[in-house]
Amino acid sequence: MPIGPHGAPKQVYLVVFIDDATRFVVAGAFYPTLDQVTVEDSFHQGIQAYGRPDAVYFDSGKQYRSHQMSRICAKVGTRLLFARPYTPESKGKIEKFNQMVDDFLAEVAVAHPATLDRLNTLFSVWLMECYQTQPHSALPDGQTPTQAYQQDPQPPHWVDPDLLAQAFLHAERRKVDKVGCISFQGRKYEVGLTWIGKKVDVVYDPHDTETVTIECDGQKPWSAHPLVIGEWAGHRPALPDTLQPQPVAGSRLLEAAEQRHQARAVPPAPAVVYRTPPTPEEDAHGDH
Repeated sequence: MPIGPHGAPKQVYLVVFIDDATRFVVAGAFYPTLDQVTVEDSFHQGIQAYGRPDAVYFDSGKQYRSHQMSRICAKVGTRLLFARPYTPESKGKIEKFNQMVDDFLAEVAVAHPATLDRLNTLFSVWLMECYQTQPHSALPDGQTPTQAYQQDPQPPHWVDPDLLAQAFLHAERRKVDKVGCISFQGRKYEVGLTWIGKKVDVVYDPHDTETVTIECDGQKPWSAHPLVIGEWAGHRPALPDTLQPQPVAGSRLLEAAEQRHQARAVPPAPAVVYRTPPTPEEDAHGDH
């Protein structure tokens, strides 16, 4: 297994597609995770290399039983089949192959590949030299899986590259709201009033959602763009001059306070005392 942090082995997952009639492996690689995207990637590689199968047979795990896989098979013309739960005999051929993979894993434990790429390189070599070109006990006349596959009278079903690329785009289902829009990844997209209340498939490139493709009821797909709110709204009229803020020359409060302060600083006028002047007699005796 590839080496992880502190030298510990990292867990990886092997995804394999094997031809039922000839035991030929059309796609196989180790992945860091086992999810829907991983299965889709392996399936995509198998179709690119050897054409689309008439049918594909999966386990009933959630990574296989998805709306996306149903859409892919419908696009390329492949029947989608699932094994019934608790029926290990229905997966006997792939289980037999997994037993042979155990021999490869025993050798890998000695080789100690440091990366996932190196692990997959070793697996490709082992697959070709120790499986695909070796006689298989389930095939007649000691044939190898490669010989049996090459002698199959049915020609490969090649898929148009544009159709194949479109089939493996991501898709999510949305319901059109009462104004003809859908909500997708936090944005509104205008679909059309004709589709109000209906469910549509939003087909998109996960790296670019500025334009998405809408599919519904076998109609020809059409493009949708994010809705720009208020693009055609009129401008709000300006307030009349009498209601506009008026320029202010100064603070009336501070001006009044300053006037009071200046008035408070003026000293008060002295008091005036009015008295009757003394008579000559009072002045002579000193009486006032």
